[in-house]
This record gives sequence, structure tokens and C-alpha cells, in this order.
Amino acid sequence: MNTVWIVMPILLILMFLLGTDLDKKAFEGVTKNPRAIFTGMTGQIILLPLIALSIAWTLDLPPVYFMGLVLVACCPGGSSSNVFSMLAKGDVALSVTLTAISSIITLFTLPFIMEVTTSFVSEQSGTEINLPIGKLLIQNIALFLVPMLLGIALKKFRPEAAKKVNKALSKIAFPALIVLALTFFLQYTKEIFENFALIGLAATALILAAMLCSSLLSRAGNFSKAVRRTIVIEVGMQNAAQAIAIATSPFIFNSGEMAIPAIIYALMMNVILLIYVAIVKRKNA
Repeated sequence: MNTVWIVMPILLILMFLLGTDLDKKAFEGVTKNPRAIFTGMTGQIILLPLIALSIAWTLDLPPVYFMGLVLVACCPGGSSSNVFSMLAKGDVALSVTLTAISSIITLFTLPFIMEVTTSFVSEQSGTEINLPIGKLLIQNIALFLVPMLLGIALKKFRPEAAKKVNKALSKIAFPALIVLALTFFLQYTKEIFENFALIGLAATALILAAMLCSSLLSRAGNFSKAVRRTIVIEVGMQNAAQAIAIATSPFIFNSGEMAIPAIIYALMMNVILLIYVAIVKRKNA
């Protein structure tokens, strides 16, 4: 069974849930703190894919994993990053604003970056890889933008209902992701174990490099500690479910192997960011 038929409903739920968290206040940060928004967006849209490309090229990853790692770097973290920002005593309002903007912008930057990556990998490997950009854009709009807009609309016109729906969906979001991870792991156990050392190294390097570079970038902007923590988390956290949906989609890549970096990345990301939060809390204790 193609894992995409499990991940797609989960993604619809997650994006609708994200929409119920957003309103016009989520976008007010653009005018209130434009430098921080610009810094965060630079890290997410430009810095992270470049880091992924560099790591994949340096480690000489096989084409399918090369593209899988870059794909992860193109998918913003979603509402989970807001939770981590809160735990790290970051600027939650900034986190929500960055999440809202990046979730929309990357729907359109992702096809472009993956097209460049596909051309590069095809040239380097001598293997022709085709990316149906039109289908990718349509799937992005259908799976990510539409449910998010529906969630925003529900919050605007039925705020009490949105609050109840948000509370209910929040309870099932994490268990749903666990089910997805377990299903994918069981389906690709052999491939995951055979490549865990290499992809684990690549995923860990991507997370640590993203957090380090975004920290330096935010320090150069002379932001407060709360803002710096938020930018580090926003750049460091990526949406593994979104990457899996694109990799396994029968309309785009139709490759379970390409989704393996996303699964391993999700595992390493949560471990590393929980350690980061623990260190931050200890410093502030």
C-alpha cells in the first residue's frame, strides 16, 4: 500500500488545524517586526535548501536520498514549531507569523527549488529524473493551501466552533503522525536500517547546521533572546509529513525511498530540539 493514502488525510488535518490557529493577528508581525520576519524567511527559504544541497553533495548521497533531503529542507515546520517556541520561551507571536507566511510562500518556492535540484541530480548522476511541476503545484494548493484557508475561514466566521475543532484535532494530530511514522517504518524497514547511518548523519548535520547558521544570522540582527530562539526553531523544524506526501505521491515522484530522509529527519529533529529546549530552560532556571 502506498503510504501517501495515509499521509494525505493526516496532512489535511494538520493544515486545517494550522488554519484554525491563524487570523489577521498572525500576519501583524510583518509590520511590527519586519527585520525578524525577513531574517526568519531568509533562513527558511534560502539558507536551509542551500545547506541541504551542500550536505547532500558533500556526503555524495544517492540521487533518491539527495532529493529527499533537499525536499525536507523545502517544507516549513507548521504548528509544531509554535509549540516548541512556547516551550523554549521564545516569541510565540513571531513564531505564528513565520509559520503562516512560510506555509504559503514555500508552496510556490518548493517546486522551483526541487526543479533546480532535479536538474542538478540528473546531470550529476546521468539518470534522467522528471518533475511534473504543474502537478506538484496543484497538489500543494489542494493539500496545504485549501485546508489552511478553510481553517482560517472557520475561525473568522465561527470562532467558537473553530476553538472546539482545534482542541479536538490537536489531540489526534500527534498520534496520527506516530501512526504514519510506524506504518512507513514497517513498510521500509530494510531500506531504513541499511541507510540509517548515512541518512542519519545527513539529517543530523542538516538540523545542526540550520540551527547554528540561523543563530548566527539572528545574532547579527541584534535581536532579543526570545526572537533568536524562535528563529532557530523555525529554521530548524521541518514538516516531514509534507515531504513524505510529495515524495510518495503517485502524481509526482511516487517514491517511498525518497521519503526515508523525512522519516529519519523527523526522529532526529524532535530529539535535538527537545535537547535544545532543555538547555534553554536550564540556562533560564
